[in-house]
Amino acid sequence: MNKRITTQSSSRRDFIKITSLGTAALGLQQFGCSGGGKTTEPVIPGFEAASAKRDPSEGWAPFSDRKLRVGLVGYGACRFGASFGFQDHPNVEVVAVSDLFPDRCAQLAKVTRCNKTFPSLEEMVKDDKIEAIFCATDAPSHARHAMEVLRHGKHVAVAVPAVFGSLEEADELLEAVKKSGLKYMMFETSCFHEDIYAMRKIYKAGGFGKLVYTEGEYYHGPSLTKNEPPLGSYKNWRDGMPPQWYPTHSNAYYIGVTDGTFTEVSCIGTLRDSDQPANNQYKNPFTSEIALFRTDEGGIARMARTRTPGLVDVIGRVQGEKGFFYGKGESDKGEIGTYNMKYVGYEKNLPDLNRPPIPPGVPPGGHDGSHGPLMNEFVLSIFEDRKPLVDIEMSLNLTVSGIIAHESALKGGEMMKIPQYKV
Repeated sequence: MNKRITTQSSSRRDFIKITSLGTAALGLQQFGCSGGGKTTEPVIPGFEAASAKRDPSEGWAPFSDRKLRVGLVGYGACRFGASFGFQDHPNVEVVAVSDLFPDRCAQLAKVTRCNKTFPSLEEMVKDDKIEAIFCATDAPSHARHAMEVLRHGKHVAVAVPAVFGSLEEADELLEAVKKSGLKYMMFETSCFHEDIYAMRKIYKAGGFGKLVYTEGEYYHGPSLTKNEPPLGSYKNWRDGMPPQWYPTHSNAYYIGVTDGTFTEVSCIGTLRDSDQPANNQYKNPFTSEIALFRTDEGGIARMARTRTPGLVDVIGRVQGEKGFFYGKGESDKGEIGTYNMKYVGYEKNLPDLNRPPIPPGVPPGGHDGSHGPLMNEFVLSIFEDRKPLVDIEMSLNLTVSGIIAHESALKGGEMMKIPQYKV
């Protein structure tokens, strides 16, 4: 297994308030859970478009006349193939789309204004005109599809998670990326949430020092307050899924902030008999798994992943040696589901905490306005020939820690070492 190698003071009462930016769906109506056309379908939690308090394109400057030729694959339950706005970026041309279901493929072509379709990714990768492909396919296929794209000499972006329960595929994917020399990016939405992006900037500026304690919580079970249909999945891959096999939204509250890793874990699972069939395809007994991680800084992180009925949200907070930050989900009055982000600490000379600007006409999209910034980061990494923020190293460290956490839960919370990934 590849191993990852590892100013001025003020009163503790001083704090810096961070303005809540929100998100806007500029020119893009929600289509179900994705965006791309008016509909009466309910919006899946996390895909809502909130009102913006700031123009997300403020500060954007054109940088090239070239257009990156992109292929899009996948238009299933979440319509992810269209929801990140590739079709609206001035430096992107969507030259082909694909979905295994002909009706979905035709719809994806329509909403992305693309005239060329393929019946499968395996056919699409043979098109020499395509330079990069975004794989919005089923989670069990992410690693296999990413490696297929890389083998055909194209940059690749994928939805989360990077791998699905397989340490062997994690090793294979890392080697495929290293061998290719191409860009790989996982579209982890939490890394471009307003709160985590601000935490990252503060951490890099020294505003926290070492993080001693971090919490991340990803709640995505049935809502207790809304009548929402269950989220479908190709070949029912979501049904009975081990919670910590889909851990990246919560794990980003440490790894996405610091670029660090978790080194070991003890995890406890819980079960509601009414929610979890005993004979699911994964032989998984848990609907919730709460992991306690040791970090590579020597700190502790508690990461919760639950599919039981209740709150539907991604929230978290960090505590460092020099300051702390609480964000989405916690206000001065303890209210949940709101933004009242606040840094309290010694560092007063902080950098601009806003997310990078995106081109005019590109909608920020769902998941706290992270869709547009994620897509733009992938495009810029190719034009600027640099690693993207959520590169293969971060993607695997975000994902594999959850796989080991589930193994720990199956063993009653046994402390287990976590593989470390380094390019």
